[in-house]
Amino acid sequence: MYIKRTLEGYIAGASRQFPVRLITGPRQVGKTSLLRHLAGKGRTYVTLDDPVSAALAREEPRLFLERFKPPVLIDEIQYAPQLLPYIKMDVDHDKQPGKYWLTGSQQFHLMRGVSESLAGRVGILNLLGLSQLERQNLAKVATPFVPTREESEKRLKKATVLDLRDIYRAIWRGSFPAIALDKKMDRDLFYSSYVQTYLQRDLAQVGDGLAFLKFLRAAAARTGQLLNLSEMARDCDVSPPTAKSWLSILQASGIVYLLEPYHSNLTKRLIKTPKLYFLDTGLCSYLTAWSSPETLEAGAMSGAIFETYVVAEILKSWWHNGKQAPLHYYRDKDKKEIDLLVIVDQTIHPVEIKKTSIPSKDAVRHFSVLDHLKKNIGTGALICMSGDVIPVKDNIQAIPASII
Repeated sequence: MYIKRTLEGYIAGASRQFPVRLITGPRQVGKTSLLRHLAGKGRTYVTLDDPVSAALAREEPRLFLERFKPPVLIDEIQYAPQLLPYIKMDVDHDKQPGKYWLTGSQQFHLMRGVSESLAGRVGILNLLGLSQLERQNLAKVATPFVPTREESEKRLKKATVLDLRDIYRAIWRGSFPAIALDKKMDRDLFYSSYVQTYLQRDLAQVGDGLAFLKFLRAAAARTGQLLNLSEMARDCDVSPPTAKSWLSILQASGIVYLLEPYHSNLTKRLIKTPKLYFLDTGLCSYLTAWSSPETLEAGAMSGAIFETYVVAEILKSWWHNGKQAPLHYYRDKDKKEIDLLVIVDQTIHPVEIKKTSIPSKDAVRHFSVLDHLKKNIGTGALICMSGDVIPVKDNIQAIPASII
């Protein structure tokens, strides 16, 4: 079953501008399904998951492009980076927009070749799993998240507000389309297969697969926390440089996201360590061995996984509209913290994330620390389990987590 994605509208416009269109993201998030749906019958499709096609692309790239003439969709381009210089030569000869559509699951292999070969010729987009609004067939409603009352009420009129049980079921199952849309699919079997495939096929270069799996689980257990690479390396019995390399792989392949802190020239008292977030809460819950949505909701990771879910949904709202996400967090050395700062047109919108159904002023008490920054402060939000958009205090509102 195909479900409409927010990114569709942006792809159509970008393909009229660039001769090459690249969509990156983790495996199984729907990159191929999206592009094949948009391509229709007029575009050739070839996947480099096929060993025969991949061998031809690597050994005879010119012949490959003769056989699969544009307009063409080449799936998993990272398996044959030798194609990129030949694609460059072709689009330099004929700059027809939309000639090549590419997908790639491994940015750490792919992006250097793209930047060197296709600079100025390629539009790059990131795709993650289904957003909550996409699951409700509201892809067009999923505009980039900014916590204004007008935008929140617009979404509230169309979206379904989920209760605690439904939110944690969505968190526990995750956002990969295959598992999110098919309630009959065995969740543990899906993620077990995903992890094995990811380790054995895509990340073979890490060397010690068991140690890397341990590192992956250590990262999952720390979602929503300040990054501490030394601690993670110690837990997995690897060196800090190895841990740094493995984290870069997870980040570049769309498994984790590092939320950078907000920096100001006006103060030196801000924490400069990023926060670590898993981009799929189902995979995170599987790696940390929560056996059901109920045990996850009642367990020690309940708040952190809820925060992870909200951050991932806000990221999707920006990335799936073809935009960079202007997100940071605030934390100073007095441990005053604001979960998110959404910075748009030099205006800071503070956002706090709490697993509560009763919004309170106390939850947003740290917003006042922004006053000393001498910046324009816009509307703020408390994203929580409320059933409606509710004023919390002046210029701050509570927003249901399931409509962001």
